[in-house]
Amino acid sequence: MLHLALVEKNEDVGGVKLQLLACQQSDHCWAVINPERAISTDINSLQEGLLVLIELSDGQEVKSIAPAKDWVLTTIQKYLSHGITPSFFQEEAARTEEWRRDLTSQSQDLTRQRAEFEARRDRITATEQELEQQKQRLDRMAEQLKEKEAELKQQRQRLEEWEENLRKKEENFRKKEEL
Repeated sequence: MLHLALVEKNEDVGGVKLQLLACQQSDHCWAVINPERAISTDINSLQEGLLVLIELSDGQEVKSIAPAKDWVLTTIQKYLSHGITPSFFQEEAARTEEWRRDLTSQSQDLTRQRAEFEARRDRITATEQELEQQKQRLDRMAEQLKEKEAELKQQRQRLEEWEENLRKKEENFRKKEEL
């Protein structure tokens, strides 16, 4: 893991110690190490006060050391030469937080609207089913009415035939009485 460190004299051992100031968490993300930690090394060629980038192994042993000058200058040029200040980052962080809140609110609104839509759809489906059942009942009733109407028509026809027969019989009866 890559670390930014400050070279300090280590009078106990006669070498130098590397005061770890920050560690790289991802390509563009560093974290300050609090409290600072120090790693002793027997490398004597480093000057006190020099900033270095060190690569540490999983066992916290120094794998490589390089001066941090180029990295610091690149970082300044990349992030600080365009007017990017800590207050700019704070404003951006605040704006990002506001966007996050807005998106959360919109997401909640969409979830609520989706739930309302599904409830309406369920009510419409239930109403459609009720209407279909009512239609089927009305169709059955209409069929029954047609059957009753046909029966009534037949009964009326029979009644008319009986009336006609009765009228003829009355006529015949009157004719016989007249004779």
